[in-house]
Amino acid sequence: MSFIDPAALNSAIVTLAFVGGGVVAGLAFEFLILRQLKKLTAKTEWPGDDVILASLKGAFIALFTTLGLFGAVRSNLTSAEQGATAERVLTVVLILLSTWVLAKIVSGLVQMYSRQVGDGFLSTSMMSNLSRFLVILLGGLTVLQYLNISITPILTALGVGGLGIALALQDTLANLFAGLHIIASKQIKPGDYVKLSTGEEGFVADITWRYTNIRSLANTITIVPNAQMSKAVVTNFNLPEQETSILVPIGVSYDSDLEKVERVTIEVAREVMQSLEGGVPEFEPLVRYHTFGDSGIHFNVLLRGRHINDQYPLKHALIKRLHRRYREEGIEIPFPTRTLHIR
Repeated sequence: MSFIDPAALNSAIVTLAFVGGGVVAGLAFEFLILRQLKKLTAKTEWPGDDVILASLKGAFIALFTTLGLFGAVRSNLTSAEQGATAERVLTVVLILLSTWVLAKIVSGLVQMYSRQVGDGFLSTSMMSNLSRFLVILLGGLTVLQYLNISITPILTALGVGGLGIALALQDTLANLFAGLHIIASKQIKPGDYVKLSTGEEGFVADITWRYTNIRSLANTITIVPNAQMSKAVVTNFNLPEQETSILVPIGVSYDSDLEKVERVTIEVAREVMQSLEGGVPEFEPLVRYHTFGDSGIHFNVLLRGRHINDQYPLKHALIKRLHRRYREEGIEIPFPTRTLHIR
């Protein structure tokens, strides 16, 4: 016949009480206190308080659970030495927990600041991850300092092995520093529409520690290594400003009255610029003849769009309206013809 040890049963009950109490206290704090704080911060204009509260989600549950575990362990200790060890472990856990929360807060504030500034210098996952890494590094050094562990041998080992690591990670480090250079130069930033000399084009979605992600108009992602991105010839359609010129090539018959063609074309182009949202109403469209072609006289219509993306609806509307207006005005749009003389 087996008997339950009263001391073991009492220890288990105490442990469950401490741990359960910590979990309940953490949940209560999360759902009661933090919820009320979120209602208050929703009324403020500074978005940073929302970032801080979002970073604290789950932290208090972990905190009170840790304190519950510490209380359970402390209640079962039999010597002062064990108590000191438990306190040191608790301190290390609290430092790591604080580091985790602080890293989330700093990363969130960096992203918030980048959105407010709008220049894209910090609005990349690389800068967010870098700020998080620095906070975690400081937390780790704090733990080593608390445990009286000298970091000098660690730094010495890293210095000796640094050359080998650098050679092994040569491509990775090249992409890392190329990405930092791309961000620091401010010539390319998330949200810009770029075209590479290798043919890839689209919006810069993100610059990570190794790749630059470019989202095409077909909603596909092209992943370009940062080292290749820094060496490529890149056309940035957002610099020096987002407004862009749009050329639409058109041709008319040799029998056309070119003065009339120019007048009608400018009228239609002006109408398109003023009626479509992507056009620049104050810009005066231009017509420039440039070639005597095989079947007609060719010219370009110059429009102005607010963004490179606006070229497609503007061209679409211009061609449709010009086709209808040319037909009404009797202006012929030529197509390739060939005359054969047979003996």
